[in-house]
Amino acid sequence: MKRHVQTATRVAGLAILSGAILAGASSAGAETKWKLASAWGGGPLHELGAKGFAANVEMLTNGAIKIQVFPSGTLGKSFKVTETVKNNVAQVGHHWPGYDWGKDTTAVAFGSFAGSMDAERTIHWLYEGGGKELWAQWRDEKFGVVGFPCGIRTAEAFLHSRKAVRTMADLKGLKFRTAGAWQAISKQLGAAPVSLPGGEVYTSLERGVIDATEWGTLYENISVGFHKIAKYVIIPGVHQPSAPFECVVNKAAWGKLSARDQGLVKLAGKMTTIDFWTKVGHEDAKALDFYRKAGNEIIELDEGVQKEVKKMAVKWGDDQAAKNPWFAKVWKAQKAYGVLWKDAARYRNTKG
Repeated sequence: MKRHVQTATRVAGLAILSGAILAGASSAGAETKWKLASAWGGGPLHELGAKGFAANVEMLTNGAIKIQVFPSGTLGKSFKVTETVKNNVAQVGHHWPGYDWGKDTTAVAFGSFAGSMDAERTIHWLYEGGGKELWAQWRDEKFGVVGFPCGIRTAEAFLHSRKAVRTMADLKGLKFRTAGAWQAISKQLGAAPVSLPGGEVYTSLERGVIDATEWGTLYENISVGFHKIAKYVIIPGVHQPSAPFECVVNKAAWGKLSARDQGLVKLAGKMTTIDFWTKVGHEDAKALDFYRKAGNEIIELDEGVQKEVKKMAVKWGDDQAAKNPWFAKVWKAQKAYGVLWKDAARYRNTKG
């Protein structure tokens, strides 16, 4: 009799435990279907970022949350993903937060600009230094959406150019496509920046409407094909030392998820960030050799240009902080984290 009671107790305990697990499991509830508005028409940003995030969400939630990804222009404009999501045309979006800088310059503090930390420091600040928490608060308060990191890359290529660019003099009058804070900062260098949607950049460069363009990292730009129409590849990307990407979610759609599923969706964002980081870093390592074999000339910006750009960008950041409380809060936190890492090169890197 005692054995039967013990067996019954164990069975009952397992049933209770199984019930608790099933009650909390994503697959236990009704299936959630979301639309995702991507800022990208294709290429690594779309595949690794937008589609990668959707795949990670479906995997982590055991298929309970399914996300249909729509390329740029399908559900809304590339530069208006946040607006598309807030209006619930799409329940989630993937983009670069800096595209919202026209509404709040803090967007480029999170999206990185010429005065920002490098990618290694940035990714640590985001996940260990309080960055993602500031990010979430800012998106909620200023835009009424849920926002979190969803991808990151190292420095971009500075330019794919039809003209050689090495010095400050070479930047004078240079007409090139860019976005975010670099539009304002580069004007101080005498350049002539223009803002263009992604779909217009290639044809504008091909026809000579612009002299050059910045876009993504060396690897990311291969699929776009700028190297076929612009002889020169200018490095390093001092205008964009890092580039965190973002997923934004409609607040009403977010509120319908359980706390557990909300956590899983954010975890999917972190997975996407790490996947993006390692894939792009790996492929970037091969890219210069690719461009050389394609007949491109690789030009490294003069050190003086690099230092001057950084100096001007930090001043630009200080100026924004003086008139924008949210920018000031983020900029102060990032500067403090940079100080924390001031000796990093001594203990993280070896010589030889």
